[in-house]
Amino acid sequence: MQVQTTRFGTVEVDDNRILEFPSGLLGFSSYTQYALLQPDDDGLFFWLQSTEAPELAFVVTDPATWVPDYQATVRKEQMEELSLQTLETAQTFVIVNKYDQTLTVNLQGPIIVNLGNHHAMQLVLADKRWTTRHEIVRLTSQERLTA
Repeated sequence: MQVQTTRFGTVEVDDNRILEFPSGLLGFSSYTQYALLQPDDDGLFFWLQSTEAPELAFVVTDPATWVPDYQATVRKEQMEELSLQTLETAQTFVIVNKYDQTLTVNLQGPIIVNLGNHHAMQLVLADKRWTTRHEIVRLTSQERLTA
């Protein structure tokens, strides 16, 4: 599939990297299809690029890379909506934000992806252990210039 982006131009994306969000993302409910783009071989950060709006994209990462004990609680009805039998067949991502001189992740709003059918959902967790601005990287002066 060809996907238009404002950051990378037109990119060819394999169909298994297209995700369906039946309810959209929080604040973006009318956009339901996204491509998961991997800009480099490191695989620490990905772009969740809307296939419907070239300007709509989010940087995401695997929270386990930064918070090894992170666990998103997925309710039974959410598992059913995603057609998930177990969480072993799912991938979790969190949205990355730049806040002041840091990169943070939203651990209260994880994205759960069913790796089998490529359906995804953004959750809202009530667990107070996790914050919306969990710091993962403090930027140096040089990194701030290129961010």
